[in-house]
Amino acid sequence: MRTLLTTLERRARPGILTITIDSFTRLKQFRTAAQTLQREPADLNGYPLVTHGWRRGRELNESVDAPIEVRHGSPDPRELFAVSLASGFTSFEGGGIDYNLPYSKDVSLTRSLAAWAQVDRLCGLLAEEGVIVDRELFGTLTAVLVPPSVSLAVCVLEARAASLAGVRCLSIAYPQGGEVHQDIAALRSIPVLARRYLPENVEIFPVLHEFMGVFPADPDVADALILYGGLTARLGGAAKVINKTNQEARGIPDAQANVAGIRTAALACTDLLDFVRVDEATVEEETYWLQREVAELVEPVLAAPDLAAAIVDAFADGRLDIPFSASVHARSEVIPKRTPPVPSAISTRAGCRSAGPPCAATSSACGWTGPASAAG
Repeated sequence: MRTLLTTLERRARPGILTITIDSFTRLKQFRTAAQTLQREPADLNGYPLVTHGWRRGRELNESVDAPIEVRHGSPDPRELFAVSLASGFTSFEGGGIDYNLPYSKDVSLTRSLAAWAQVDRLCGLLAEEGVIVDRELFGTLTAVLVPPSVSLAVCVLEARAASLAGVRCLSIAYPQGGEVHQDIAALRSIPVLARRYLPENVEIFPVLHEFMGVFPADPDVADALILYGGLTARLGGAAKVINKTNQEARGIPDAQANVAGIRTAALACTDLLDFVRVDEATVEEETYWLQREVAELVEPVLAAPDLAAAIVDAFADGRLDIPFSASVHARSEVIPKRTPPVPSAISTRAGCRSAGPPCAATSSACGWTGPASAAG
């Protein structure tokens, strides 16, 4: 891990580096992680930070100049967060919804929200002492065909809970869907929604996770998709891009592929491609519908006296939902789809947002559709 981080920093110069935690540690199976580390380290699918301990974590932190973010997928990250803090890491991803429902089969929202509330309260106490921890919210959720309004609604609710606990720095991540006007509208909506629903003293940073669906096997096409993601981030005003590599279709990428992916995404954010423009009228229309959908999803929940209980009730009732969820605590009745490409000018307005009836192939719980992406 130390070699990977130093290689990426030396050859790609990213603004932020990340460490992804292994699955055993995410589920608090620390003994299994330790046994696997001793027996066959290659069987681990991430870095076992708790097993290695905070001293080795601090060695990683001090080996590079860029700040390090911890990414994982744990519904109860309290031990992991404590070791991350002791290691000196300054960014910690996840939340009680986004690191539960997409990942775990049967962890109640009541339990995960309570665990993450303790993390956020500690961040609030640290903020009072001038120590700011960036809390990134994983709006990417299940990553594939996530309706923009669902992604942003979940982040708004988690951001509200975190800000009430005293968190002062929030990065809100959105997953690239592939329709550029819709993606730009979502990214530009993040600061607007923050001003509407969060305290003024909370810093907000929009983040784009590049396309997380099935990636093209052809490296040249994959590179084009990575560049497309960087352009989307630039036009949408993202402060951070989580890049992909042209080895995504084949498995875990090596260091060289990560270096190339970072460079490709960064290229799209330079002045070299400043001439690229989009139809701002289409973006404006998408922005209107998206913010209206988010308001309809979150405002009844935010109006309740107990936010955590209201979130639990909303998912139980189906008023909030996540498509393709692994959890029994989400209905997964939202079935988004892509509309076929049309030969005329692209329109991203979904059929069920118009005066006509909803698209028959789309769940009535969510009318989001979007034109097919370049990645199919």
